[in-house]
Amino acid sequence: MLEGRRIILGVSGGIAAYKAIEVCRRLVDSGAHVVPVLTEAAHNMVGPTTFTALASEPVKTSLWADRDPIPHTRMGQSADAIVVCPATARVISDLATGRSGDLLAATLIATAAPVVVCPAMHTEMWEHPAVQDNIATLLRRGVVVVPPEEGRLAGGDMGKGRLAQPETVVAAVHQLFVGGDGGVEDKLLSGRQVLVTAGGTRESIDPVRYLGNRSTGKQGHALAEKASQLGAEVTLVTTSGIQSSNSIKRVDVVTAADMHAAVSASSNTMDIIIMAAAVADFRPSDVSNKKLKKADGTPTISLEPTVDILAELGAAKKSGQILVGFAAETNDLHKNALAKLSRKGADLLVANDVSAPGVGFAHDTNEVTIFSANGDVQEVPLSDKESIAEAVLRAAAQLLVD
Repeated sequence: MLEGRRIILGVSGGIAAYKAIEVCRRLVDSGAHVVPVLTEAAHNMVGPTTFTALASEPVKTSLWADRDPIPHTRMGQSADAIVVCPATARVISDLATGRSGDLLAATLIATAAPVVVCPAMHTEMWEHPAVQDNIATLLRRGVVVVPPEEGRLAGGDMGKGRLAQPETVVAAVHQLFVGGDGGVEDKLLSGRQVLVTAGGTRESIDPVRYLGNRSTGKQGHALAEKASQLGAEVTLVTTSGIQSSNSIKRVDVVTAADMHAAVSASSNTMDIIIMAAAVADFRPSDVSNKKLKKADGTPTISLEPTVDILAELGAAKKSGQILVGFAAETNDLHKNALAKLSRKGADLLVANDVSAPGVGFAHDTNEVTIFSANGDVQEVPLSDKESIAEAVLRAAAQLLVD
């Protein structure tokens, strides 16, 4: 898929720059023509000789060191894609604000090619509002962001900010060229209305406590972002605090009743509805208006069922509308998923085994099986949640045209 593609590999000055060496090798092994561009700071982390040996052209660093008076324009115009790995907070800021302070930043601004940004930094930097605002800006512009992972960081501390693994980065580059005409990622959902739910609902016991679940909303938000990138007009109904792009119509909710109301308000106009949220099956039937005290003894909490939103949508589904459900399982995945698919009246059921390593709640990765009402079954191996979202949306889009 990358055979003959011209890829600019931008390497900035993060400690994770050593991983870009493996990214470079994998891209070349996939048939890509790789042009490495290192920032001056990157030279403090990795040696240019290594990239020159592995890549398709010698390392480029300066706007002024080449006989070509406009190297950034030439590279930007000739690139099929630009990958920044790692992307420091400084490079992300330069791209978001249009500041062309060096060869890499100038090339990023001088291209119409798709851009993949792979952030890597300490947790405090990654979570800073300025960085998150810049990331949101890039997502809104269609830049592909390969999110950082949680793990050991420079200095020995743990947290989110660790550069994604080389195989994850290369998979994101491959995904750029998945399209009907073999070109860059097509807008297969252009003009379509897509509704996505995300996160776990919370049902109050008293003003302090609630019944909830372990869903963080990461997969639902990945679905919403990817649907928007594929051209859809997206409505996201979410309980999560994760940021979303400005291109997405967002409705924040808390309870199952809130989510039911928000979904019901717009479901009839949707082409695709993806119920990725973990909606509570039960809620306390009697909510205390003041905090329950331990001194008053162990309370008895009576539960009542919530509205089954997915089943209601399945029963009322209009002609041509595609309904996608999710199932988090711990055993008998195929049996339970197929039963739910039939019972809820969905067109697709996306099931995962949340007891498996790296799968499901709170992880940046997932592994799913997509069951179709027509009998098709698609296994999607462990990968980042953006890739899972891509697979689910393509399966749903295919049903729209079948």
